[in-house]
Amino acid sequence: MASPVAADSGRPFDRRVYAMVAHIPPGQLATYGQVAEMIGAWGCARQVGWALRRLPLPSAVPWHRVVNAQGRIAMSPGREGSDWMQRELLLAEGIAVAPDGSLPLARHRWHPPAALLPLAASSCTKD
Repeated sequence: MASPVAADSGRPFDRRVYAMVAHIPPGQLATYGQVAEMIGAWGCARQVGWALRRLPLPSAVPWHRVVNAQGRIAMSPGREGSDWMQRELLLAEGIAVAPDGSLPLARHRWHPPAALLPLAASSCTKD
């Protein structure tokens, strides 16, 4: 399997997102905002989503384990089928997905080890 960061878009922010998401274990979930906070980019949830959308599929980065703040898969025609792919990947990991994309986020939320958390804030636009 390729290194998760090997599939990066060349953008430093994206590389940080991919490196953090690579740590989310199977059967666990994080939100876009949670990933942003974990890389020290508070308030950059939307940019985390854009970074994950730039990943070529299939990807070694477990992008499917990142969901919106409401604990849902964003089901949308604009996702070009990746929403259904995300649903199937989560089901394969034992995470129940409701027909509307709702997930048991509280039960499956990832709590990363302190060693992975940032020491200082960084920007989602200036790197």
